[in-house]
Amino acid sequence: MAHSAFDDFLPEALQFHAPEPLVDIGANLTHESFQRDLPAVVERARAANVSTLILTGTDLEHAKQAAALAEQYSGFFATAGVHPHDASRWRPALGREMAALYAHPKMVAVGECGLDFNRNFSTPTDQERAFEAQLALAAENGLPLFLHERDAGPRMREMLKSWRDDLADAVIHCFTADKETLYGYLDLDLHIGLTGWICDERRGHHLRPLVGDIPLNRLMIETDCPYLLPRNLPAKLKGRRHEPALLPWIAREIAHWYGISETELGQRTTQTAQAFFRLPA
Repeated sequence: MAHSAFDDFLPEALQFHAPEPLVDIGANLTHESFQRDLPAVVERARAANVSTLILTGTDLEHAKQAAALAEQYSGFFATAGVHPHDASRWRPALGREMAALYAHPKMVAVGECGLDFNRNFSTPTDQERAFEAQLALAAENGLPLFLHERDAGPRMREMLKSWRDDLADAVIHCFTADKETLYGYLDLDLHIGLTGWICDERRGHHLRPLVGDIPLNRLMIETDCPYLLPRNLPAKLKGRRHEPALLPWIAREIAHWYGISETELGQRTTQTAQAFFRLPA
């Protein structure tokens, strides 16, 4: 019998297959943890019916790597931005290099960019400066935004509001905040990305009653792998690395709290993602 990629990593209990093709809008496949077995990771994603992946570019180097992977694999697309943690590195020359990347045919969003006042690896001033520059790039290039926000909801909404008429769509990726913040983003006609955070009984339980408040044409799903491995998986996984093949488990959890079938959730979130990122039919 031929050796399968499944044998390398996923036990049988974690070999899910979504009833509808899914789009993982946030996969950090340029992370070093995927270097040793990326072809197997891709094979497992395909087997799970995760048909489309948006590879997150958090700085220039990783955005270029994401674009290269998107060229290599069908159904892969990429984003390019500077994460708020690295905002202190922003320079006008970097903005010009990012702008050149947006001409790539598989580059579908500006980001990951935004504000993170939780860790402040870059100062709030530097974060706002880099974010403002990337808002301008999104407006100039007509691309949607892939956004990161932690403990910065009021300032994020303030900055987005001043740009909203000039921007295409924008998604708050890996949303984990409270009801007030959610409603503020929905009032700005933003999209919401949900992850396996909702599977975490320690810190994700507050999201569960909020799920149904997100219109299905504003909701998308993601792994944010290799981070945020769901804590309620039905079997143990070697190590703690998350991967796209586990997205159907997250979709199942979100569908439960939304009160709809996995099939409907898959259909609607995929339609939303295809429209948001302007993916080919």
